[in-house]
Amino acid sequence: MLALRTVTFAKIPSDEAGPAIRELMRRGFVDLHAKIGKDDAFRYVPILPEFLGSEPVKGMELVTGEAHTLDRRSPQERIAEALSGHPGLAEIAPKRWEYVGDIVILRLDEGCLPYKREIGRIYADVLGAKTVCADVKGVSGEFRRPSMEVLYGTETEAVRLENGIRYRFDVTKVMFASGNTDERMRMRRLDCSGETVVDMFAGIGYFTLPLARFSGARRVFACEKNPESYRFLVENARDNGVEDVVVPILGDNRDLPGRAFADRILMGYVQTTSEFLPAALRMIRPGGVIHYHDTFYVGERDARIKGIFDAACGDGGYEIESIREVKSFAPSVSHYVADVRIRPSRRSCSR
Repeated sequence: MLALRTVTFAKIPSDEAGPAIRELMRRGFVDLHAKIGKDDAFRYVPILPEFLGSEPVKGMELVTGEAHTLDRRSPQERIAEALSGHPGLAEIAPKRWEYVGDIVILRLDEGCLPYKREIGRIYADVLGAKTVCADVKGVSGEFRRPSMEVLYGTETEAVRLENGIRYRFDVTKVMFASGNTDERMRMRRLDCSGETVVDMFAGIGYFTLPLARFSGARRVFACEKNPESYRFLVENARDNGVEDVVVPILGDNRDLPGRAFADRILMGYVQTTSEFLPAALRMIRPGGVIHYHDTFYVGERDARIKGIFDAACGDGGYEIESIREVKSFAPSVSHYVADVRIRPSRRSCSR
């Protein structure tokens, strides 16, 4: 919270303020716990009392007035103070959190649960959040639904701004994989000029949106089975100005019609991705690229990916162009993406 106190200001003309303030800062003369004020013509810089007679301060016009005090403590320190009425609670309360727009998401220690409503209120106040949620047990099920409990507030729909894309979603209904940021950025940088792309697991548009907006793709067929995610996919395509490029499809990607029409296919799923590979191989054109996501034990990725494509496509029917780690998934397990080009000469790929 901000409080008022009386301080002495150096009154500096606005057109001279930049260099003068930097010099005062460099010398350590500025009271960092008070806000710098301004009006149309001047900046008012709070000076520590012990330096009022020092050069260059004594050559400046000085005025006395009230300044707002700044709390320079970290959010963690302010949260700890607010929780101090409950012995031991500050030690187990979350020291880290995730922002999704103006919603804050926490992971709570079991000992915090009896105080979860008060914790929600305090974090909202200190962090300036409209809503605070607790991630109870991550995501689960075919639709990767989050398990969220609202601790404070009522609004659960947020907008996440990332690399020029607006992702709108409800944090209690739809997951957002914040650890996939680099891969979403890579989709933005791809050169897909004139291509037809299929995103088999589009979600709210995680990969579809940056690719559709920046890569030059002619058309992106974005398939999503979860009705909640599909609704936000449609809204996000419109909000990001790519509704003429993106074709949202509600349903199972294995039911998508057509053969050999896609230049590129995104398979942004994990753990059971191989079950959907026959459908991808049916849709991909000879020479096209599949971005295949999956999870493997660290050190086994190359052999596992080769085994999956050998089984589906035959040895020699494909080329693994690159494999990269997207993020850590579990102890000794990582989420990887392989860029796999399907050779025109393939004979035994699944159809």
